[in-house]
Amino acid sequence: MSELVVTLLRVGYLLVLWLFVVAALVVLRNDIFGTKVTPRGPGRGPRRPSPRPSRPAARNGPSRLVVTQGPLAGTTIPLGASSILVGRAAACTLVLDDDYSSNRHARFFPKDDGWWVEDLRSTNGTYVNGERLDQPVPLPVGTPVRIGQTLVELRR
Repeated sequence: MSELVVTLLRVGYLLVLWLFVVAALVVLRNDIFGTKVTPRGPGRGPRRPSPRPSRPAARNGPSRLVVTQGPLAGTTIPLGASSILVGRAAACTLVLDDDYSSNRHARFFPKDDGWWVEDLRSTNGTYVNGERLDQPVPLPVGTPVRIGQTLVELRR
């Protein structure tokens, strides 16, 4: 009887050990290859409403957000009716590969026939003309905005 108990304990121990090894391999695979994202097809989840058409740019207002300094220098994002989210998160409009920026760092948004910028409680702050933001401010064309090591500005 005692031999049976010892054998069952050995087999149980081996099973737990193999489950641990398999779990470790799954974690390593996800770290190396990332999470699989499947596109939505017909009949798979709720449909998103179609995006609103972009509002025409004001006559003398900005029409694009341009990265002027940093790893993404030269990147241009057209301005529309919706806000532009900047940070390291994949859900951002402008995704930065910058250790000094937060996941959701700053937001550029249209308001009162102009564009504004606000810091989204980032760790290292958002700077407009060298001054750290503590509230949303209007952003004139050509004014440099520093987000981490990246410099962006609105252009016509």
